[in-house]
Amino acid sequence: MDESRKQALRDAGVNVEEGLERFMNNEALWERFLSRFPADPNPAALSAALDKGDWAAALAAAHSLKGVCGNLSFTQLHQLLTRQVEALRAGDADGALALRGPIEEGCARITQ
Repeated sequence: MDESRKQALRDAGVNVEEGLERFMNNEALWERFLSRFPADPNPAALSAALDKGDWAAALAAAHSLKGVCGNLSFTQLHQLLTRQVEALRAGDADGALALRGPIEEGCARITQ
């Protein structure tokens, strides 16, 4: 992984150093897991659930996505999803919906 790729990830809110540590400093392995993120079904499932007002499905998708982001050291996105999960658990639909844009933007920045 070249330095420009690492910087792009940092700019997207990824803790590169932590991510590499989680993968035992094996850049190729971490890169392989990073490359799978665009195919993760949870961002689309979260968006669809929010569109429908299906709060249980939104909670399940947000919680799953939060776990993936935590494991990959997507720090900024993980923090947003943590707040969204908390809002959904509290029944705060407006709070959960307010985080939708930043979460979708965060996912898009990471997959560029």
